[in-house]
Amino acid sequence: MKSNPLVSEWQSTFQCPAPVGAHASLLKQAIGWHNQAKRLGGLTAKEQKILLGNSGLARTSVAKVSTGSHLIRVWQGETHQVTVLEVGYVYAGRQWRSLSAIAKFITGTPWSGPVFFGIKK
Repeated sequence: MKSNPLVSEWQSTFQCPAPVGAHASLLKQAIGWHNQAKRLGGLTAKEQKILLGNSGLARTSVAKVSTGSHLIRVWQGETHQVTVLEVGYVYAGRQWRSLSAIAKFITGTPWSGPVFFGIKK
């Protein structure tokens, strides 16, 4: 089987498997943004606040989880592992926007993702 250099670059950059089915353009943009942020420092606190809808990080009760972290939860005897990306999460070979969507997928019922994975303070 032929190795895809873009997938290899993703794995090297984010220390996790590339999202299954992700378009090459998405992988390129994410890798490029990550490398640029490393060199130039990423978004300022003000820019992050604007992107978060002025909600601000200080008012949230959810712990900050570093990119590349693995969240592990045992649910009904099965272990579930989520990898934290700069934007979103990887679970079961797919990229997800929120922990709550993953928690709902696992349990079949609405959950607060941060509560389900134990990161809510």
